Amino acid sequence: MLNRELWKKRLKEILSLDAHPGHIAVAFAVGAFISITPFFGIHTPMAIAAAFLFRLNKLACITGAWVNTPLTVVPVLLGSYRLGDFLMAGSDEPLVLKELTWNFALELLQQHGAPLLLGSSLIGFAVAIASYFFCYWLVVRFRRKDESQAELTREMEEVGEELEP
Repeated sequence: MLNRELWKKRLKEILSLDAHPGHIAVAFAVGAFISITPFFGIHTPMAIAAAFLFRLNKLACITGAWVNTPLTVVPVLLGSYRLGDFLMAGSDEPLVLKELTWNFALELLQQHGAPLLLGSSLIGFAVAIASYFFCYWLVVRFRRKDESQAELTREMEEVGEELEP
């Protein structure tokens, strides 16, 4: 888990990237979606793969993949399963968490895969949408403090894409 100073440094790096705020926000949102999936231990490699596949900013995508922290993973996992099980009119069989390891994740997916993936996809989609708007707002707000970045951001928003220097 990252400490507070490293999070601040990473956040400042993302907010000052030389890219359109929408591009940064999309990359962060994709990473946030990935963070909700039940694939423990491979969120970062999944974020890197998604960044390459969709040509997203790697730093923003990887940081987004760290949204679901060890403190929130258990409630998110249980909520994902309950939502998926409810929507699939499932058996109401309780999800028992013994440990958070890759082997246990595979066991969970074998036993409860469909409801777990459905629920985590829906929650992940909601988290991604919220992350997009929050990240976009944060980038624009941060850049307003620096006049040169503020002007570049205004131009990017008008044109809708990155500008060549």
